[in-house]
Amino acid sequence: MLVPFPAPPKTGCLTRRRWLAHLGTCSLAIFSARSLLGNEPTPHAFHSSSDSDVWRGKSLDGWMTVDGQNVPDGWQADDGMIFLRKNGTTGGHIVTRAEFGDFELRFQWKIAPGGNSGLKYRVRTYGDRTLGCEYQIYDPNGKPVDPNNKTAALYDLYAPSEEAEARPVGEWNDAKIFVQDNRIEHWLNGVCVVSAMVGDAEWERRVAESKFNDVENFGKNRKGRMMLTDHGSQVWYRDFEFRNLEPE
Repeated sequence: MLVPFPAPPKTGCLTRRRWLAHLGTCSLAIFSARSLLGNEPTPHAFHSSSDSDVWRGKSLDGWMTVDGQNVPDGWQADDGMIFLRKNGTTGGHIVTRAEFGDFELRFQWKIAPGGNSGLKYRVRTYGDRTLGCEYQIYDPNGKPVDPNNKTAALYDLYAPSEEAEARPVGEWNDAKIFVQDNRIEHWLNGVCVVSAMVGDAEWERRVAESKFNDVENFGKNRKGRMMLTDHGSQVWYRDFEFRNLEPE
């Protein structure tokens, strides 16, 4: 017996939770039916891009500086983890050599006390500036900041919802960035905390009120590089899982 899936609502991720819960019920029914038939579904595996060195955390060959040079010693990759050291070595922002379009990226992160960092995507040059949308990473117990700059915010544009709860410094946090067409979602520890639609009236208003108000078409490019930022704080990343959502 086929179980019909409900149509997803057209609004953002926070209002889609009831639909997702219902979807989970439907999925369970389908899973049970297939199990009885001896045809259990195989979980969808995440896979890296064609440049696997980006996400495995075994080397930094898939990364470079903003001006195209090899990654400085301040950044290290070891045992599946990419991290920024602060012991007198040079770090700086680093970007992927490859560009990415629609994607889902899961990862874990932790930050030093009082730390500030972030992972940017759809990164490109705007004149002499290299900019992109940013998943903000910030010590939740650090210096108070504007809500648009809190952890998991779409930096300077969308504050995370009140349900956003980062774990204490020293503990790993689970993050997810979902980008498809004009839809952007930021997730923190299993909760969708930001939902934005690039180019709609709300997006345009927020950009006009942000530090990007002088950047023409900010964030509207469909492809760009990923960036790990260096804002003077130690930061650690691990367990990257990248899923390409580009149409084949």
